Amino acid sequence: MEPISAPARRGALPEGLSEAIRGTAAEIAAQLRGRADTDGPVPGSEWTVGEAAAHLAQANQLMADIAAGQGRSHGDGTPQSLAAANEVALAQFGQRAAEPLAEMIVAQADAFLRAVDLRSPEDTVDTPLGAMDLATFGSYLLTHMLGHGYDLARAVGGAHMLDRKRVELSMPFMMATMPNVVAGAAAGLTARFAVRLWGTAAFGVIFTNGEVTISSRPITRPDCTILIEPVTFLLIALGRCDPWGAIARGRVLTWGRKPWLAPRFPTFFTAP
Repeated sequence: MEPISAPARRGALPEGLSEAIRGTAAEIAAQLRGRADTDGPVPGSEWTVGEAAAHLAQANQLMADIAAGQGRSHGDGTPQSLAAANEVALAQFGQRAAEPLAEMIVAQADAFLRAVDLRSPEDTVDTPLGAMDLATFGSYLLTHMLGHGYDLARAVGGAHMLDRKRVELSMPFMMATMPNVVAGAAAGLTARFAVRLWGTAAFGVIFTNGEVTISSRPITRPDCTILIEPVTFLLIALGRCDPWGAIARGRVLTWGRKPWLAPRFPTFFTAP
Protein backbone atom coordinates (compact mmCIF):
# COMPACT_ATOMS: atom_id res chain seq x y z
CA MET A 1 0.00 0.00 0.00
CA GLU A 2 1.42 3.36 -0.98
CA PRO A 3 1.13 6.56 1.04
CA ILE A 4 -0.81 9.39 -0.51
CA SER A 5 1.53 11.42 -2.67
CA ALA A 6 1.05 14.37 -4.98
CA PRO A 7 -0.04 13.00 -8.38
CA ALA A 8 1.34 14.36 -11.62
CA ARG A 9 -0.28 17.64 -12.64
CA ARG A 10 -1.49 18.92 -15.94
CA GLY A 11 -2.19 22.58 -15.28
CA ALA A 12 -3.74 23.35 -11.91
CA LEU A 13 -5.34 19.91 -11.46
CA PRO A 14 -3.73 16.51 -10.88
CA GLU A 15 -3.60 14.10 -13.77
CA GLY A 16 -6.97 12.45 -14.35
CA LEU A 17 -9.01 14.84 -12.24
CA SER A 18 -10.40 16.91 -15.12
CA GLU A 19 -11.48 13.74 -16.90
CA ALA A 20 -13.07 12.37 -13.72
CA ILE A 21 -15.03 15.59 -13.14
CA ARG A 22 -16.22 15.73 -16.73
CA GLY A 23 -17.06 12.01 -16.83
CA THR A 24 -18.90 12.03 -13.50
CA ALA A 25 -21.03 15.00 -14.55
CA ALA A 26 -21.88 13.25 -17.81
CA GLU A 27 -22.85 10.01 -16.04
CA ILE A 28 -25.07 11.88 -13.59
CA ALA A 29 -26.74 13.68 -16.50
CA ALA A 30 -27.33 10.33 -18.22
CA GLN A 31 -29.20 9.12 -15.12
CA LEU A 32 -31.54 12.10 -15.43
CA ARG A 33 -32.15 12.45 -19.15
CA GLY A 34 -35.45 11.20 -20.47
CA ARG A 35 -37.15 11.18 -17.06
CA ALA A 36 -40.52 12.92 -17.10
CA ASP A 37 -41.05 12.53 -13.35
CA THR A 38 -38.48 13.75 -10.82
CA ASP A 39 -40.80 13.66 -7.80
CA GLY A 40 -39.61 10.25 -6.60
CA PRO A 41 -37.75 10.05 -3.29
CA VAL A 42 -34.00 9.74 -2.89
CA PRO A 43 -33.22 6.85 -0.49
CA GLY A 44 -31.89 8.07 2.84
CA SER A 45 -32.72 11.70 2.05
CA GLU A 46 -35.61 14.11 2.46
CA TRP A 47 -35.05 15.30 -1.12
CA THR A 48 -36.77 14.18 -4.27
CA VAL A 49 -34.81 13.29 -7.40
CA GLY A 50 -35.57 16.76 -8.78
CA GLU A 51 -34.37 18.47 -5.61
CA ALA A 52 -31.15 16.44 -5.47
CA ALA A 53 -30.46 17.20 -9.14
CA ALA A 54 -31.22 20.89 -8.57
CA HIS A 55 -28.79 20.95 -5.64
CA LEU A 56 -26.08 19.40 -7.81
CA ALA A 57 -26.70 21.92 -10.57
CA GLN A 58 -26.53 24.80 -8.08
CA ALA A 59 -23.42 23.44 -6.37
CA ASN A 60 -21.59 23.00 -9.66
CA GLN A 61 -22.43 26.60 -10.57
CA LEU A 62 -21.29 27.82 -7.14
CA MET A 63 -17.95 26.07 -7.53
CA ALA A 64 -17.53 27.26 -11.11
CA ASP A 65 -18.15 30.84 -9.97
CA ILE A 66 -15.63 30.52 -7.15
CA ALA A 67 -13.04 29.03 -9.52
CA ALA A 68 -13.61 32.01 -11.82
CA GLY A 69 -12.79 34.41 -8.98
CA GLN A 70 -16.33 35.44 -8.11
CA GLY A 71 -16.86 35.81 -4.38
CA ARG A 72 -19.68 33.48 -3.29
CA SER A 73 -20.72 32.70 0.28
CA HIS A 74 -22.56 29.53 1.28
CA GLY A 75 -22.81 28.92 5.01
CA ASP A 76 -19.97 29.30 7.50
CA GLY A 77 -18.22 25.99 6.90
CA THR A 78 -20.07 23.92 9.48
CA PRO A 79 -22.22 21.01 8.26
CA GLN A 80 -25.29 22.56 9.86
CA SER A 81 -24.83 25.91 8.12
CA LEU A 82 -24.18 24.22 4.78
CA ALA A 83 -27.40 22.23 5.10
CA ALA A 84 -29.34 25.40 5.93
CA ALA A 85 -27.76 27.26 2.99
CA ASN A 86 -28.65 24.38 0.68
CA GLU A 87 -32.30 24.56 1.70
CA VAL A 88 -32.43 28.32 1.18
CA ALA A 89 -30.82 27.99 -2.24
CA LEU A 90 -33.24 25.24 -3.29
CA ALA A 91 -36.22 27.29 -2.20
CA GLN A 92 -35.04 30.14 -4.43
CA PHE A 93 -34.47 27.92 -7.47
CA GLY A 94 -37.62 26.41 -8.93
CA GLN A 95 -36.20 24.19 -11.69
CA ARG A 96 -36.90 20.48 -11.08
CA ALA A 97 -37.15 19.12 -14.65
CA ALA A 98 -34.63 16.45 -15.57
CA GLU A 99 -33.37 17.70 -18.93
CA PRO A 100 -32.51 21.31 -17.95
CA LEU A 101 -30.84 20.13 -14.74
CA ALA A 102 -28.81 17.50 -16.58
CA GLU A 103 -27.59 20.17 -18.99
CA MET A 104 -26.73 22.55 -16.15
CA ILE A 105 -24.77 19.91 -14.21
CA VAL A 106 -22.59 19.20 -17.24
CA ALA A 107 -22.27 22.83 -18.33
CA GLN A 108 -21.20 24.05 -14.89
CA ALA A 109 -18.67 21.23 -14.47
CA ASP A 110 -17.19 22.33 -17.82
CA ALA A 111 -17.26 25.97 -16.67
CA PHE A 112 -15.34 25.00 -13.53
CA LEU A 113 -12.65 23.28 -15.60
CA ARG A 114 -12.36 26.22 -18.00
CA ALA A 115 -11.98 28.63 -15.09
CA VAL A 116 -9.31 26.50 -13.41
CA ASP A 117 -7.37 26.21 -16.67
CA LEU A 118 -6.95 30.01 -16.65
CA ARG A 119 -5.41 30.08 -13.17
CA SER A 120 -2.06 29.30 -11.63
CA PRO A 121 -1.69 25.99 -9.73
CA GLU A 122 -0.52 28.04 -6.74
CA ASP A 123 -3.79 29.99 -6.49
CA THR A 124 -6.09 29.45 -3.52
CA VAL A 125 -9.82 30.04 -3.31
CA ASP A 126 -12.32 30.53 -0.49
CA THR A 127 -14.76 27.61 -0.62
CA PRO A 128 -17.77 26.67 1.53
CA LEU A 129 -15.37 24.47 3.53
CA GLY A 130 -12.51 26.92 3.84
CA ALA A 131 -9.51 28.02 1.80
CA MET A 132 -8.17 25.44 -0.66
CA ASP A 133 -5.69 25.24 -3.47
CA LEU A 134 -7.22 24.51 -6.86
CA ALA A 135 -6.25 20.84 -6.85
CA THR A 136 -8.05 20.27 -3.54
CA PHE A 137 -11.00 22.35 -4.75
CA GLY A 138 -11.28 20.16 -7.84
CA SER A 139 -11.20 17.11 -5.59
CA TYR A 140 -14.01 18.73 -3.56
CA LEU A 141 -16.17 19.18 -6.66
CA LEU A 142 -15.60 15.57 -7.70
CA THR A 143 -16.37 14.21 -4.22
CA HIS A 144 -19.56 16.24 -4.00
CA MET A 145 -20.77 14.96 -7.36
CA LEU A 146 -19.87 11.37 -6.46
CA GLY A 147 -21.92 11.48 -3.25
CA HIS A 148 -25.04 12.96 -4.78
CA GLY A 149 -24.56 11.04 -8.01
CA TYR A 150 -24.59 7.84 -5.96
CA ASP A 151 -27.86 8.97 -4.35
CA LEU A 152 -29.46 9.71 -7.72
CA ALA A 153 -28.34 6.38 -9.15
CA ARG A 154 -29.97 4.54 -6.25
CA ALA A 155 -33.14 6.60 -6.65
CA VAL A 156 -33.55 5.82 -10.37
CA GLY A 157 -32.18 2.28 -10.32
CA GLY A 158 -29.05 3.14 -12.31
CA ALA A 159 -25.38 2.24 -11.94
CA HIS A 160 -23.38 4.54 -9.67
CA MET A 161 -20.20 6.19 -10.92
CA LEU A 162 -17.84 5.43 -8.03
CA ASP A 163 -14.68 3.47 -8.72
CA ARG A 164 -11.22 3.13 -7.20
CA LYS A 165 -9.60 5.81 -9.37
CA ARG A 166 -12.28 8.39 -8.59
CA VAL A 167 -12.06 7.62 -4.89
CA GLU A 168 -8.28 8.12 -5.08
CA LEU A 169 -8.85 11.52 -6.70
CA SER A 170 -11.30 12.43 -3.90
CA MET A 171 -8.71 11.83 -1.17
CA PRO A 172 -7.02 15.28 -1.19
CA PHE A 173 -10.37 16.86 -0.33
CA MET A 174 -11.32 14.19 2.20
CA MET A 175 -8.03 14.58 4.04
CA ALA A 176 -8.10 18.37 3.92
CA THR A 177 -11.61 18.60 5.35
CA MET A 178 -11.41 15.95 8.09
CA PRO A 179 -10.06 18.34 10.76
CA ASN A 180 -12.97 20.70 10.03
CA VAL A 181 -15.73 18.12 10.48
CA VAL A 182 -14.78 16.44 13.75
CA ALA A 183 -17.96 15.40 15.56
CA GLY A 184 -18.85 15.56 19.22
CA ALA A 185 -18.31 11.81 19.53
CA ALA A 186 -14.56 12.46 19.30
CA ALA A 187 -14.49 14.74 22.35
CA GLY A 188 -11.53 13.82 24.56
CA LEU A 189 -10.42 10.99 22.27
CA THR A 190 -6.73 10.07 22.10
CA ALA A 191 -6.00 7.37 19.55
CA ARG A 192 -3.91 6.68 16.45
CA PHE A 193 -5.52 5.21 13.31
CA ALA A 194 -3.79 3.81 10.25
CA VAL A 195 -6.23 3.81 7.33
CA ARG A 196 -5.33 1.74 4.26
CA LEU A 197 -7.46 1.62 1.11
CA TRP A 198 -7.15 -1.66 -0.79
CA GLY A 199 -4.53 -1.31 -3.51
CA THR A 200 -4.19 2.45 -3.24
CA ALA A 201 -3.71 5.09 -0.54
CA ALA A 202 -2.62 4.83 3.08
CA PHE A 203 -2.79 7.65 5.62
CA GLY A 204 -2.89 8.33 9.35
CA VAL A 205 -5.48 9.94 11.60
CA ILE A 206 -4.21 10.99 15.03
CA PHE A 207 -6.56 12.19 17.76
CA THR A 208 -5.11 13.96 20.78
CA ASN A 209 -7.72 14.93 23.36
CA GLY A 210 -10.29 15.27 20.59
CA GLU A 211 -8.07 17.31 18.26
CA VAL A 212 -7.24 15.59 14.97
CA THR A 213 -4.12 15.64 12.82
CA ILE A 214 -4.01 13.98 9.41
CA SER A 215 -0.80 12.39 8.14
CA SER A 216 -0.42 11.80 4.41
CA ARG A 217 1.98 8.95 5.19
CA PRO A 218 1.46 5.73 7.17
CA ILE A 219 1.99 6.19 10.89
CA THR A 220 3.87 4.04 13.38
CA ARG A 221 2.34 2.37 16.43
CA PRO A 222 -1.33 2.78 15.48
CA ASP A 223 -3.93 1.76 18.02
CA CYS A 224 -6.22 0.63 15.23
CA THR A 225 -5.50 -0.27 11.61
CA ILE A 226 -8.42 -0.13 9.16
CA LEU A 227 -8.06 -1.88 5.80
CA ILE A 228 -11.01 -0.95 3.62
CA GLU A 229 -12.21 -1.31 0.04
CA PRO A 230 -11.93 2.18 -1.57
CA VAL A 231 -15.53 2.70 -2.72
CA THR A 232 -16.75 1.46 0.66
CA PHE A 233 -14.46 3.98 2.36
CA LEU A 234 -15.93 6.90 0.46
CA LEU A 235 -19.52 5.76 0.98
CA ILE A 236 -18.96 5.38 4.73
CA ALA A 237 -17.15 8.73 4.90
CA LEU A 238 -20.05 10.44 3.11
CA GLY A 239 -22.63 8.79 5.35
CA ARG A 240 -24.01 6.54 2.59
CA CYS A 241 -23.00 3.16 4.01
CA ASP A 242 -23.32 1.49 7.42
CA PRO A 243 -19.88 0.47 8.74
CA TRP A 244 -21.24 -2.60 10.52
CA GLY A 245 -22.76 -3.89 7.29
CA ALA A 246 -19.49 -3.26 5.44
CA ILE A 247 -17.58 -5.18 8.12
CA ALA A 248 -20.06 -8.05 7.90
CA ARG A 249 -19.57 -8.22 4.11
CA GLY A 250 -15.79 -8.37 4.47
CA ARG A 251 -15.26 -4.94 2.94
CA VAL A 252 -13.49 -3.71 6.09
CA LEU A 253 -10.79 -5.50 8.07
CA THR A 254 -9.32 -4.17 11.29
CA TRP A 255 -6.64 -5.07 13.81
CA GLY A 256 -4.40 -3.52 16.46
CA ARG A 257 -4.44 -2.82 20.18
CA LYS A 258 -7.91 -1.27 19.99
CA PRO A 259 -9.73 -2.83 17.00
CA TRP A 260 -13.11 -1.99 18.53
CA LEU A 261 -12.50 1.64 17.59
CA ALA A 262 -12.89 0.83 13.86
CA PRO A 263 -16.73 0.74 13.72
CA ARG A 264 -16.80 3.97 15.75
CA PHE A 265 -14.32 5.76 13.48
CA PRO A 266 -16.99 7.22 11.13
CA THR A 267 -18.89 8.65 14.10
CA PHE A 268 -15.89 10.84 14.94
CA PHE A 269 -16.68 12.96 11.86
CA THR A 270 -19.74 14.64 10.39
CA ALA A 271 -20.06 13.79 6.70
CA PRO A 272 -19.03 16.86 4.64
